Amino acid sequence: MDHAAHNKIVSFIWSIADDCLRDVFVRGKYRDVILPMFVLRRIDCLLEDSKQAVLDEVDFQKREARMAVLDPEGLRDAAGQVFYNTSKFTLKTLLGNPSQLEANFAHYLDGFSENVAEIIDKFDLRNQIRKMAAADALHGVIEKFVSPEINLSPHDTTAPDSRKLPGLSNLGMGHVFEELIRKFNEENNEEAGEHFTPREVIQLMVHLLFEPVKGDLPPVITIYDPACGSGGMLTEAQDYLLDPEGAFRSDAAIYLYGKEVNPETYAICKSDMMIKGNNPENIKYGSTLATDAFAGLRFDFALSNPPYGKSWKTDQGQILEKQGSKIEVIDPRFEVVVNDAFGAPQTVNATPAVDDGQLLFLMEMVDKMKTRTDSPRGGRIASVHNGSALFTGNAGGGASNIRQYLIENDLLDAIIQLPNNIFYNTGITTYIWVLSNHKPAARQGKVQLIDASGLYEKLRKNLGEKNCAFTAAHIEQITRAYLEMSDTGKEAVDGLKSKIFDGRQFGYWKITVERPLRKAAKFTPERVDTLRFDKRMTEEMAWIHAQWGDAVYEPGFLKQKKAELDRWLEEQGIERKASDKKKLLDVKFWAAKRELLEAARALAAEVGDAESRDFNKFEKRVKKAAKTLGLKLGAPQLKQILDAVSWTDPDAEPVRAKDGYEADSDLRDTENVPLDWLEDETDARTVIQAYFDQEVKPHVPQAWIAWDKTTVGYEISFNKYFYVHQPLRDLAEVVREIRELEAETEGLLEKILDFGISTTDGHG
Repeated sequence: MDHAAHNKIVSFIWSIADDCLRDVFVRGKYRDVILPMFVLRRIDCLLEDSKQAVLDEVDFQKREARMAVLDPEGLRDAAGQVFYNTSKFTLKTLLGNPSQLEANFAHYLDGFSENVAEIIDKFDLRNQIRKMAAADALHGVIEKFVSPEINLSPHDTTAPDSRKLPGLSNLGMGHVFEELIRKFNEENNEEAGEHFTPREVIQLMVHLLFEPVKGDLPPVITIYDPACGSGGMLTEAQDYLLDPEGAFRSDAAIYLYGKEVNPETYAICKSDMMIKGNNPENIKYGSTLATDAFAGLRFDFALSNPPYGKSWKTDQGQILEKQGSKIEVIDPRFEVVVNDAFGAPQTVNATPAVDDGQLLFLMEMVDKMKTRTDSPRGGRIASVHNGSALFTGNAGGGASNIRQYLIENDLLDAIIQLPNNIFYNTGITTYIWVLSNHKPAARQGKVQLIDASGLYEKLRKNLGEKNCAFTAAHIEQITRAYLEMSDTGKEAVDGLKSKIFDGRQFGYWKITVERPLRKAAKFTPERVDTLRFDKRMTEEMAWIHAQWGDAVYEPGFLKQKKAELDRWLEEQGIERKASDKKKLLDVKFWAAKRELLEAARALAAEVGDAESRDFNKFEKRVKKAAKTLGLKLGAPQLKQILDAVSWTDPDAEPVRAKDGYEADSDLRDTENVPLDWLEDETDARTVIQAYFDQEVKPHVPQAWIAWDKTTVGYEISFNKYFYVHQPLRDLAEVVREIRELEAETEGLLEKILDFGISTTDGHG
């Protein structure tokens, strides 16, 4: 591969932007013109030799075959490509009539096959052409791209100074194209992370993906990226496999598949596939989460850098559906079967919080893995995520369910922590997840964590947020640690840490610990009077009663005050549903509250105002008094009265219920019980009860476990497993250093003061 020739092409094309587009486009928008024009020129070169054959085929179909609609298959055969152009123009011949350049260019674009037409549309090239034409820059840009000084065709040519310009192969074209993308993304580093994963990170992912199966690859290989961006991961994977020096199957037929939601990057990716000879129809446009574009397909490998920290709310309607009071998953990709707390299989939601959809892309890749039924080799995945994918979400929540599913099904193979600031637009910590459904025996049931955060080379100049990179040696070191299942413990070896875990070590039971409710009670006028108003709307009802007193109980009175109530609510900034406003103006609603108030006053007179610290006895007295007074109180009304005149009291007797004590929701707590807390015991109830008896019961003797609330959670914490405690320094040593610094400071201060005095004396 002639890298020197490629670099010259990149430099020449890079110069076109400054030569022709300055003052027409802002610098950040140069790529909007240069990338599509570069693609167009390459396609133009590939079609030059067959131009006449295509025109002859068009003439034949129209004249001889009398076809009303041209046959694409015949045109593709004539062109010798998966694309064609039926116009009489090429980019070179467009320059022959400058006065009609814009119109002829439009005609030229209209002649392309549908696959190229879609790329032109997604690049928004017609709009860019109008801008260039209006600024008299279009002719200059085309002239530069067809210059004999560069050769974008597959054939050797000769420059005006007789230099040989070697032909550009599809592989070489891909390298030039990707180098241009990289340079433009670095220029626009505020957006780089959305489109561009650093090359060395992709190379590490590719090594982790393919090295374990070297020598056991099928003759036909399929690779998938559900958030493919400009296609860099797909093409890097392909190049790695086809490298004749890589000991892989350089004779393999490789098929690349991807989906991308951003129109410009989709166009770039599809162009890249087209000009490298891959099938562009395997690249789909649109949201991967909203529609399953590859339903029914399974892939040998998948790799991706999905968007993290990005909302999937716009896709929610295609994934979730409200059915009654419940939210149901309607896309089977995002629903999984895991074990409940006691080992019974259950189907659960596998959707994380709506503000971060990165794990949904991982589940899409898992859904598309080839199984052992599809292929004896199964499938492998490498995916980049930020730290939230490791631990966010409660036990029983979507994110935790995803981690549980991956670990319980032995899909999670390894996670590699990358250095901070290795990406272009973020300095946060990132991780590569490696998944496999065909682990070798030594890795089965195991998960390897590799901390490579301290392994990097500093850049001489920052590229956006990126200030470091992996070298080839670093990539080889990490790959070797993975292949050899290195276990360094918490101490780094040559800057790298690696540990092997049993998958159960990341799991836990989340148990709910209940404590008894303790309540005291007493009838007082103040507590009883609160029953006049509804608990939810005390403020509004108190204002209404203060304004108009007992007139509120007169039929029709309150409805006359609607306008005043609405005005007051607006002034106070209180928003109420129409049903609540209707209640506030309903005399029957007010009358019911007054009846409850009067019943409570009667009960107070009967029971007396003695305070009770045994709520159960107090409740019995109240019920007896209600019966004596002949009060017909339903259970809800009686509860309202009891709630009004009682309060929690830690010194009161526990409130008894049918099966023990009533739980105090304010004292409710949770505990996480590790799944492996008892080394030789896996029965959930046995382990949880043993943990509870040892760790909880001694501190809260009357507490109990709410078994029906027990859930399973999974989280992975690199800090927990790799943190090394640094003992505090000796106090005497710290004091000595402080005194030394004070002494140095005093000496400096004296010198400064002496300098100031001498200067003043010398110059007055």
